Amino acid sequence: MMKKKKGISLVFEILKYVSLVFGAMCALIPVCVCVLTAFKTNEEYAATSVLDMPQSFLNFDNFVTAFEKANMLRGFLNTGLVLIVVLTASIFMGSMLAYVLNRFKFPGRALVQNLFMFAALLPGIAMQVTIYQIMYSLGLVNHLYGYMIVLMGTDIISIYIFLQFFENLPVSLDESAIMDGCTYFGVFFKILFPLLKPAIMTSLLLKGVSVYNEYYASNLYLQAPKLKTISTALYTFTGPYGNQYNYICAGVLITIAPILILFLVFQKRVYGGMAAGAVKG
Repeated sequence: MMKKKKGISLVFEILKYVSLVFGAMCALIPVCVCVLTAFKTNEEYAATSVLDMPQSFLNFDNFVTAFEKANMLRGFLNTGLVLIVVLTASIFMGSMLAYVLNRFKFPGRALVQNLFMFAALLPGIAMQVTIYQIMYSLGLVNHLYGYMIVLMGTDIISIYIFLQFFENLPVSLDESAIMDGCTYFGVFFKILFPLLKPAIMTSLLLKGVSVYNEYYASNLYLQAPKLKTISTALYTFTGPYGNQYNYICAGVLITIAPILILFLVFQKRVYGGMAAGAVKG
């Protein structure tokens, strides 16, 4: 009986490690292919398979061509501006809304929370026709600030992160501050908001990655070349007559570099924020 149990546990151990190796390969092989392709010339890419090594890893012509032809500097500037505005607005709106829903009891409070949950279940693509009609009628299409307004839409995940974090902040902090003559705005900005740093870090990570990688809305609402973001800049090398994947892969590596550097610099704060801002039972 004991041998049978040991045999079963051994099988599960083997399956566990096989699944981990398979998952790692699925994640790493596309990255390796992208790196190898980025260093190949047009002739090399046409004559070799995707896993063949390039002749030289010191050939950066594809990166220069991708950066210049796709006007990636403009894409980085536009994306950086969008990130600053959208993340700032999302953090303040999400935290203030969570503060109101957590600290104040008013008729319809539960209904508002349920409506947020209902909105999270609706696919965003299903509402784009209506949103586009509203944006067009307001003259916000093909304007960077109009695109920012679309992305500023209330982030449901961030609201629930802030709500769960407020649950762990004692109400006595609010009561003590109010007894000392502090207003509700003072309680939020002077007492509670500085304590939300872990939740803010988690929200910045989730929202920032989604905004940086966002393609559908930027392609829909920003048609002018000077308004392209970093995600739409990569589509310079696609067309009806074929795709230039060596330039695309070089551009992908360029777009990954800033996020990778920021992650390596702030990884301790990111991990700490995700752990402290996680949902607690």
